[in-house]
Amino acid sequence: MAELILKTDTSRELGTRPSRRLRRAGQVPGVVYGLGGKSVSVAVDARELRSALTTDAGLNALLTLDVNGDRQLGLVKELQHHPVRNEVIHVDFIRVDADVAVEVEVRVVLEGEATAVSNEDGVVDQAAFTVAVLAKPESIPNELSIDISEMVMGDTVRAGDLELPEGVELAGDPEELVASTSIRVIEIEEPEVDEGAEVQLDEDGQPIVAEEAGEESDAAASEDPAE
Repeated sequence: MAELILKTDTSRELGTRPSRRLRRAGQVPGVVYGLGGKSVSVAVDARELRSALTTDAGLNALLTLDVNGDRQLGLVKELQHHPVRNEVIHVDFIRVDADVAVEVEVRVVLEGEATAVSNEDGVVDQAAFTVAVLAKPESIPNELSIDISEMVMGDTVRAGDLELPEGVELAGDPEELVASTSIRVIEIEEPEVDEGAEVQLDEDGQPIVAEEAGEESDAAASEDPAE
């Protein structure tokens, strides 16, 4: 795997206005912390950050952070996005030790087609899209896959059922629901009702449908008034 080097600038000014100026200049303000070291405020190039996080590893990409010439291994701990433009407005990096396991969220991917479920007009619902695992930085998997091809109605997959690579342990609840089956729900459009139309009721106070109403009208018209 190629080393992902991300150069940081530690000379940025703190505060809302300086951070806005940084973003307009194509920089993302952030902070580097962890491993007992002090927190360092930094800025990184937005394009370089995006490039580093668009590999198969995604947000779990192992980065080499260049902080004032000192290279440190790190991971993205948190990304903050603009609520409208969805651009990254702040990034938190956490220092990591190559020989010490860290807890990260790894995405879960469903693979295959559950034919037996589809044949019963069912679907496989994914309840969790990530699970927490413990692994050394170099052993963090890009994703965890679940083969759903053998699932039948009533089956469930829980976090403890996932097959984890060597050197990776589950960090969360093994009973956490990851995938389950359910009957497909079909939405039926309700017929439009003319609110201005008069509704006729039967003896039990229930609305009479059009055909019934017509039959009753015909029956009433055929009755002999003299009787």
